[in-house]
Amino acid sequence: MSNTNGDGWDSSAAAWIASLGDGGDFGRQFVLDAPMLGRVKGRGFKTALDVGCGEGRFCRMLRNEGIRPLGIDPTAALVARALELDPDGAYRICRAEELNEPPASFDLVVCYLTLIDIADISRAASRFIEALRPGGTLLIANLTSFSTAAIDGWTTDADGRRRFCIDNYLEERAEWVAWRGIEIRNWHRPLSTYMSLFLDHGLILRHFAEPSPTGGDPEVAERCRRVPYFHIMEWEKPAA
Repeated sequence: MSNTNGDGWDSSAAAWIASLGDGGDFGRQFVLDAPMLGRVKGRGFKTALDVGCGEGRFCRMLRNEGIRPLGIDPTAALVARALELDPDGAYRICRAEELNEPPASFDLVVCYLTLIDIADISRAASRFIEALRPGGTLLIANLTSFSTAAIDGWTTDADGRRRFCIDNYLEERAEWVAWRGIEIRNWHRPLSTYMSLFLDHGLILRHFAEPSPTGGDPEVAERCRRVPYFHIMEWEKPAA
């Protein structure tokens, strides 16, 4: 498949679907799913926008909670897979930067490990924040910025000790990452970039967490505890 988006997702879509399967990867299944769902359960959300929905996994979880989500993603093969798994769901091929939903359309906007894939994060944020109703919630799961600033990730030093190395933390940049037949472009940004962006939009930070793994491969879980790969943020759009 041609890489029409220029970010690797078109050519990596089949490998991504195969890698995640039905249960999701380690980070989703054993680190993020439970706390992300915990932030939406029983909150009275009726409508949601899932930015970068991929194959629709979290949209299906939202539907199970009685929430009506619209999933958007620029990768046609992933949207097709989402519709195959959830024929009654609402999915659309759309880049976040080009979102054109009416203002105040959604009670909840979710970015589940997608901010690192968006080149023009400022424009994208303006679009999905505009689509969020006053009083609504922006819920984010993202790779930690020290994780995206990794040089070679985990290495073994001269004394045989495993260490995680980072560099150029404050330099915003795009990096190509590859695993299991997937090769995509991710954006490294310091945490301050995201915090300043949402604060400048007048949003109020209501929750911040670096969740610990629960279950899964003990060796992988230990690495995630030594160097947490993920954080969760919840922001509120003030009522007008």
